[in-house]
Amino acid sequence: MRKIKYKKGRKLQHITLEYTGTHKEHETEMQLFVYDDNDVVEYDKFTVAALNSCFDYTKNNWLNVHGLNDIGLLKTIGEHFKLDDFLLADILNTTKRTKLEEQKDILFFNIKSLLPSEYSDNISVEQISFILKDGILFSFQEKRSDFFTHIRERLRTHAGIVRTKKVDYLLYLLLDAIIENFYITIEDEEEKLEELINLTKKGADPVILEKIENHRDNFNFLKRSIVPLRDSLYYLKTIKDDDTSNLIQKDTFNFFIRLHQKSLELLEQIESDMSSLESASNFYFSEQSRKMNEIMKTLTIISAIFIPLTFIVGVYGMNFENMPELKYKYGYHSVMIAMIFLVIALIIYFKKRRWF
Repeated sequence: MRKIKYKKGRKLQHITLEYTGTHKEHETEMQLFVYDDNDVVEYDKFTVAALNSCFDYTKNNWLNVHGLNDIGLLKTIGEHFKLDDFLLADILNTTKRTKLEEQKDILFFNIKSLLPSEYSDNISVEQISFILKDGILFSFQEKRSDFFTHIRERLRTHAGIVRTKKVDYLLYLLLDAIIENFYITIEDEEEKLEELINLTKKGADPVILEKIENHRDNFNFLKRSIVPLRDSLYYLKTIKDDDTSNLIQKDTFNFFIRLHQKSLELLEQIESDMSSLESASNFYFSEQSRKMNEIMKTLTIISAIFIPLTFIVGVYGMNFENMPELKYKYGYHSVMIAMIFLVIALIIYFKKRRWF
């Protein structure tokens, strides 16, 4: 099983526009939602030719980009909306950790979305980036996925308050959906952890230790992914306290504070799970030590039984001439019977002392 860790990738210049992820077979597609409290318009196959005609800056606009392989398309979006090349480079460079960056009229959010792999104990990672401008929210995904399907349905059906709010509230919903993936991943790891604990109680198979170490790597990876997310969400709280940004409405900050609380809960849950994993590891080694002690005890008892027998054999193997027993007709039979009784006596003694 491979060790889960951030991809190192090759180093790029800060403004080098090159996709470094693994989903290079996915075509770049765009989807646009233009909405307000009264109406919603959806453009499923949105193209750059419609950048000037479809956006309505009196309403809320959500442009979702699936696939990051078309560098020219991303450049066109960047030029049209005056997005800095540094931001585009961070969107394309999937080796970057989660971060929040605030510029003059832009809020940039880069986050890792984690889900358990379907056919292995590994964790599937996808980078998702958000750019929040006045009246516009951009989201960039490495591939088409169903993370936000329920949010699209809420926009279409006017469920909840999403259409009555600005795009900052939509950003909250999208981040909340990604954080839910963390819960799903942790729950999956916890189920596998419970299976491991049960296996350690049944035996000390070396494969169990390998699985324990693999899941330890997974939990460490989850922790490394959530810590920068927690820090970024805490930074949003400082923005509210400093009153320095107009991109997030005053009544929306409380929703982001909830996300910060969720990140703290996730970290606490991971710490608890890692303690359980440590207990499973200790139990494994304890079980292994117990089995080794059982083997050593058995060998010691066998040795203790044969020590007096070896002594008797040694005595009568000295072949001195003046040993009366050597001339006795039934000497051999007597010694053998004595040795058998001695073995039986030792076994009874050990049993009474509960040494085995």
